[in-house]
Amino acid sequence: MKKRMKKFIIAVALFCILGTAAPAGATESQLKDGRFVYTHDPRENAEAMADIIENPEAVYGFSPDPQSPRLGSYAVYDWTDPAVVAEKQEARNAYHEAKAAMVDILYQMGEAGASIEEMARAVSKERNRLRLEAYKDDPKGLDIVKVSNIRTYGHEDGPTPDELYEIYGSWMEVLKRSFGVNMGMDACCGLYDEYYWLYLELGYVEN
Repeated sequence: MKKRMKKFIIAVALFCILGTAAPAGATESQLKDGRFVYTHDPRENAEAMADIIENPEAVYGFSPDPQSPRLGSYAVYDWTDPAVVAEKQEARNAYHEAKAAMVDILYQMGEAGASIEEMARAVSKERNRLRLEAYKDDPKGLDIVKVSNIRTYGHEDGPTPDELYEIYGSWMEVLKRSFGVNMGMDACCGLYDEYYWLYLELGYVEN
């Protein structure tokens, strides 16, 4: 268990360090017939596609599915407008960067001998806080997040640790999911390839 925990902490630490780099713009190899094309195709990822739809007019080829409980509220934005998508990409990267504080929590609690359950509870609560804080300068975006949480969990602050345990069935999985990302939103924001290695590390996709 200790080796497994150490490997996971290293993975999330790398995520917070390497995942902070802003993605490069579409290169020539990423363009096909004038459109952006991912190296790793989100259409092959059922979990990502559960929240988004293929949209040839969108900047990165995908936009939130209006019917999605998690991302449907974001469909009101114009995902065909490069300026709008650039703002969303910047906000998305800022949210990823903020997760560095969660790695500190893991290290500190691990050193203190905390259980997997105790760590999972702590970081899942911190993730909820960070997600809401990421929209402190964007009242419209904050309202969208709260509405999404209400639709999915029945309350605006996000899922409780116990709700997550009921969904995933183990505290280790709750812990992993606390560092996970909505792959569909990453695809809409042009970040799917940037974080694909993390999806692999956390077992969300397979080679």
